[in-house]
Amino acid sequence: MSRRQFVVLGLGVFGSSVVKTLCEYGCEVLAIDNDMENVQNVAEYATQSVQADMENLEQLKHLDIGSYDVAIIGTGSNLESAVMAIMNLKELGVPYIVAKAKNKSHMKIFKKLGVNLVVRPEKEMGERIAKMMLSKNIIDLIEIDEDYSIVEISAPQSWVGKTLVELNVRGRYGMNVIAIRYAKNEQLTFSPDPNYVFENDDQVMVITQTSELKQFNALEKLK
Repeated sequence: MSRRQFVVLGLGVFGSSVVKTLCEYGCEVLAIDNDMENVQNVAEYATQSVQADMENLEQLKHLDIGSYDVAIIGTGSNLESAVMAIMNLKELGVPYIVAKAKNKSHMKIFKKLGVNLVVRPEKEMGERIAKMMLSKNIIDLIEIDEDYSIVEISAPQSWVGKTLVELNVRGRYGMNVIAIRYAKNEQLTFSPDPNYVFENDDQVMVITQTSELKQFNALEKLK
């Protein structure tokens, strides 16, 4: 089975981070930017890095962009440039397009143009950090959708010395425990033993309703 092929257009902080992460997972990545310095910055880990203009259809054709599985537009500040890039990618037949948007208006425009996934990383990260600050117990948080979130928490002191069965986490807190990271060896174990006795500094991964987070209900119970 061949590796999925990605092309990333725009190699600022966001775009270069996408390139590096995809390459770390063994993906084939073509990195493109107008600025040669940006191109050189990702050359050590990108499969191929090229100085080119995402607004120039002929240059993209020459790079055979239409053969790639996913295109990610990493520039969000220049609306005209992003729109031209989207139109070029659509014309070349790229099946899945991701674009970074600066604001809500840009997001609407990109969606109208047929972008499959529009992201606002600054907004999303800001919201994520704010939710993590709602409780001292929260280590990390990933919002799956509007209904559910995966939250990694430090096991509250009141849980130490008790088992999942005794705690009845689902009934008392409205949370489903999906994994425990044991303090003694930092090993993450999914579908943990319900009779495991919690120790100091254990970390717990749970699924909970996003609405519970917004209403502080789930977090307030973890004091």
